[in-house]
Amino acid sequence: MKYIDLHVHSTVSDGTLSPTELVDHAVELGLSAFALTDHDTIRGVAEAKERAAWHKSQGRPIEVYSGVEISAAYKNRDIHILGLLVNENDEILDRILTNFLENRNRRNEKMLEKFAEYGIELTMEDLTEDAPSAVITRAHFATALMKKGLVSSVQEAFEKYVGDNGPCYIPREYMSPEQAISSIKKAGGVPVLAHPLLYNLPHDELYALVDRLKKAGLKGIEVYYSNNRGQDEVNVKALANHFGLIATGGSDFHGAVKPHIELGTGRGNLKIPYSVLENVIAAK
Repeated sequence: MKYIDLHVHSTVSDGTLSPTELVDHAVELGLSAFALTDHDTIRGVAEAKERAAWHKSQGRPIEVYSGVEISAAYKNRDIHILGLLVNENDEILDRILTNFLENRNRRNEKMLEKFAEYGIELTMEDLTEDAPSAVITRAHFATALMKKGLVSSVQEAFEKYVGDNGPCYIPREYMSPEQAISSIKKAGGVPVLAHPLLYNLPHDELYALVDRLKKAGLKGIEVYYSNNRGQDEVNVKALANHFGLIATGGSDFHGAVKPHIELGTGRGNLKIPYSVLENVIAAK
């Protein structure tokens, strides 16, 4: 049986392995394929595909697919839309994501000012120390706080400082879910709602959200996911079936930022068959 992972992050956003290192790790683990889905950027895909081509030349075939995870606004919270199999060379999508990143950078500067007001000196250099070209997220703030000994974990950093209700948090500017889906489709990709249970929406509201997104062009739902417990997978699969959407899956691997989640296997029991990728390809 061949296994895959369609939700993976690198140092180009908030992961701790470079695209090259991710490919090496996937080969070590015996994965058949994965999609690089960094936050709001497609700029790591070319490097990952180049490394995959090298492994193939050495007799170690691994398939790398392009992807992106776009944050979108929904009722004062953010939801994530995966764009699987997007054209990583699409200039329009790259321009949209670049503008998005510029807004994110302005927000990060304001958060640094908040920390200063709170008596904590953080700099942009502190945030980019491990990955100078990374898309800076709240995870980078958490890592910087840990290095300074101000918190003991990423979770504590979110609880005390950068969570949605934290004193140093500033909301980002978001595109609408419809804009995210449209941008993905125009770039030849398959739009998928990522980890739907993480939004903690009541049953009826979750169904209403998926109905809205399907009308906008949503093609799939992330059914197989590292945080699934008990009946979660069954329930999300029922949601996908109800709306006639394909079931996708991924670990949401970030490397050392989330050490309990491994590439491909999540918390140890995640298994996503290759047929899931074939269904995504067929949905293009």
